[in-house]
Amino acid sequence: MRDVTSWLTRHPDRRTEDQAQQLKTIQARCPALDRTAHHVRAFAELMNDRQGKHLDQWIVSVQADDLPALHTFVTGLGQDLDAVVAGLSLRYSSGAVEGHNNKIKMLKRQMFGRANFDLLRKRVLLAAQGRP
Repeated sequence: MRDVTSWLTRHPDRRTEDQAQQLKTIQARCPALDRTAHHVRAFAELMNDRQGKHLDQWIVSVQADDLPALHTFVTGLGQDLDAVVAGLSLRYSSGAVEGHNNKIKMLKRQMFGRANFDLLRKRVLLAAQGRP
């Protein structure tokens, strides 16, 4: 099952001939998986090409299919649709901020129960300067 998921989410150009053939065989046996793969590829194109303006059309096509797992995903998107459309449209990213948060959380976990706040503060400030 993990292999099939990997094949579905991987760009078609990055699949081997054998993987592509196996996926095609599996999709022929399971029409629901074939429809799911179609929707997943369409969503990936929305993300890669920053086509947030077409998200509404994608949501309508997903809701027209009887695919409960994707319906749950669409419901989650709808909870903050404006932010999702902006994320799929704008070139801005919060990746750098998330990276700093990750680093601080890692330092905090490493220091848990070992030292006081002053040492944690010093390590966070040194990490922000690029020193270990």
